Amino acid sequence: MPKNNEVLFKEQLSENVFLIRIYAPNIAESRHPGQFLILSVDETYGERIPLTIADVDQNEKSITVIFQTVGYTTKELAKLEPGQTLAVVLGPLGKPTNIQKVGRVVCVGGGIGVAPMHPIAKAMKEAGNHVTCIIGARNKQLVILEKQLNAFADHVIVCTDDGTAGRKALVTQPLKEICEQEHPDLVIAIGPPIMMKFCVETVRPFKDTKVVVSLNTIMVDGTGMCGGCRVQIGDETKFVCVDGPEFDGRLVDFDGMMKRLGAYKTQEHEFDESHHCTCMQK
Repeated sequence: MPKNNEVLFKEQLSENVFLIRIYAPNIAESRHPGQFLILSVDETYGERIPLTIADVDQNEKSITVIFQTVGYTTKELAKLEPGQTLAVVLGPLGKPTNIQKVGRVVCVGGGIGVAPMHPIAKAMKEAGNHVTCIIGARNKQLVILEKQLNAFADHVIVCTDDGTAGRKALVTQPLKEICEQEHPDLVIAIGPPIMMKFCVETVRPFKDTKVVVSLNTIMVDGTGMCGGCRVQIGDETKFVCVDGPEFDGRLVDFDGMMKRLGAYKTQEHEFDESHHCTCMQK
């Protein structure tokens, strides 16, 4: 019998993107699409990071997370092998996606944002919607989950910056075409903040199309106590961990959110460099 928080499976999807399945029976049983977890790899450097639950396996009692190595914790997470355990896996957190039959749904995923988009798109299809998925990456090697999306989506459009896979275009280009031609009822965008911002601006002129974004901000406790994840939604201040992670895209102050996301870049770089040097000395 596996131990709680034990890594059951690991796969490298691209140069810096990894998939792991973690034994977490309670989370697997209660999770819904759109929710996330907070994890910590070890007790020594106890940084906690939020990751969306990309999938669950009820038979295995596991949850799947897909992540990109960008900082200390994700780099350490990528080093784990099956049989090793994580110090902390807390979840499911956040409000689930409102899954219902609305008609035509377009799900847009940019980069690693395709991972949290996948379970939402799948649930929307299971609810009876016509689902189009648009996925974007810098190049062919960074495209993830295309096969899995093709297994259920009505249409999958791949965009790459360099044209090595699918269309040489930003995701906003096919999104605009679909909005003009098909008049979707709902657009869900998940990815880098700048990508989501421009997806919202692409949809904004189409008043009858609702646009939802899933935000991934700085978080510490995941319970709304620290305030690190606060964002401005219209005239209100919201906390992504408890009020989100999904919000009406037309109301999100993306510029303010991106400024907050960069608040600790200097400290993060200094920590990464100092810890790398310490490891090299050992």
